[in-house]
Amino acid sequence: MPSEGASARIGSKAMEGGRKRRSWRSASFPLLLLSLALELVLPVAQARSLRFVTLLYRHGDRSPVKAYPRDPYQESAWPQGFGQLSQIYIRSTDFDRTLMSAEANLAGLYPPEGWQVFNPNISWQPIPVHTVPDSAEHLLKFPLSPCPRYEQLQNETRQTAEYVNKTIQYMGFLEMVANKTGIQDVSLESVWSVYDTLFCEKTHKKHLPDWVTLNVMTQLKQLKDFSFEFLFGIHKRVEKARLQGGVLLSQIRKNLTLAANASTPRHFKMLMYSAHDTTLVALQMALDVYSGRQPPYASCHIFELYQEDDGNFSVEMFFRNESGKEPYPVQLPGCAQRCPLLNFLQLTEPVIPQDWKQECQIASTIKDTELIVVLAVCGSILFLLIILLLTVLFRSKSKPPGYRHVSNEGEEQP
Repeated sequence: MPSEGASARIGSKAMEGGRKRRSWRSASFPLLLLSLALELVLPVAQARSLRFVTLLYRHGDRSPVKAYPRDPYQESAWPQGFGQLSQIYIRSTDFDRTLMSAEANLAGLYPPEGWQVFNPNISWQPIPVHTVPDSAEHLLKFPLSPCPRYEQLQNETRQTAEYVNKTIQYMGFLEMVANKTGIQDVSLESVWSVYDTLFCEKTHKKHLPDWVTLNVMTQLKQLKDFSFEFLFGIHKRVEKARLQGGVLLSQIRKNLTLAANASTPRHFKMLMYSAHDTTLVALQMALDVYSGRQPPYASCHIFELYQEDDGNFSVEMFFRNESGKEPYPVQLPGCAQRCPLLNFLQLTEPVIPQDWKQECQIASTIKDTELIVVLAVCGSILFLLIILLLTVLFRSKSKPPGYRHVSNEGEEQP
């Protein structure tokens, strides 16, 4: 979905080219002949063109994912059930809200025209949305698991000064929330669900309990934003990115590289991912461009691949988080907004996992396992040697003595 800003930039480039051509026409006759001769000899410069777009967006408005124990609005209060879209419902995660958002976006992007119109009363045409079962989703649903090293990093994050201080700062508030909601264990990591439920209820004009004041909602939102930081940052962000958002970024890099490869047959012009707020945060953390605030419904991170006048490729990123405003530019640290593709690949390389399963292993665990195996083998060999030695000794003791001639008493001697 190229942004209008991108279209304007392309149009501006075309106008600039037009002004250059008009200036050639007004040049002196000898210069004009020289210009024409060069055009015959040299290849004609290509205008900058948009070659490929890949984007990731969060699903639209929905009902809460779940209710807290004392919530007056349990699942029966929502006609569509928990976690469903309430207004508008391409790879997508296997959730109704993301699948329906993908379908709704496609309906807006590709209204039927001409032969595509199968019913004049229905301005829609079917377009497939691909997904995989939730249990097999290893690209769009974060945090990815199982990953022992990531869990170890999270345990280390819980020991950081920032996490400990935040826990102390909000201890009384968390206890109050636990008491009001009936949730037994409310922590910095779990309190997001309370905010999410109350936000959905407020959005749908439901009356909130008296304890849910503006100040309470503000503090809950701050803690929800902190929970995203906890998941993908605070401590060893780059290594966390390799185990989380870097997995999706790796696939996006492959998509961009394939689109820039002229030998790639019939490559897609656009690739869309319909997913979640955690998906967006994981990706933006990997890119080191996360703003620190939860992406709102339908927010969208856009990658645009351009072929420049000289034939080289560049990548531009945009983020749209308000429906009434144009997407704003997102600049990769260390590169210009119009980032050469090779630079983009080099700068993002540190967060790309080379072997995710191997990197998810805990180094000490691997060494301990190897040591256990070696000790087990040595122990088995020693045990067999002991058994063999005992067997030899036992047989040696139980063997009858050799025969010898014994004269009978009373036998006459010659």
